Amino acid sequence: MIVFDFSCICGCQFEGWFDNRADCERQYSENLILCPKCSGSDIHKILSAVTIKSSTEQSSGTLEELALTKEEMATAILRSLQNYIVENFEDVGVNLAEKSLKIYYGVDEVRNIRGVATSDEEKMLKKEGIELLKIPLPADKDKLN
Repeated sequence: MIVFDFSCICGCQFEGWFDNRADCERQYSENLILCPKCSGSDIHKILSAVTIKSSTEQSSGTLEELALTKEEMATAILRSLQNYIVENFEDVGVNLAEKSLKIYYGVDEVRNIRGVATSDEEKMLKKEGIELLKIPLPADKDKLN
């Protein structure tokens, strides 16, 4: 048996047990792996801490075959970062520039915020000494068509 960890766009993280990597890849590519929380299929593999095999099972592959590809690892890291931002940063939407300035100048309480800014607002914030980090976040399912 092999265990892979998954993350759903809803923020749920869960594990899946498979006979082998090929079985996992097949189910993953056919969108057969569903989130236990929301039943969504918009899931991604994340870094997995444990691989388990029964004591009677012979090793069927090398560590390279079991390891995540560079693309899978990059996707897993990005998804983990996205989930952290969604869970730990207040979404201020289009008010990002205004809220950032208020926090920077002590008018508002210090806290983690996220949102959107125009390119002119980004330039203005940079001139004020406020650095932004652009991280693409998945679209909110409630706001999709």
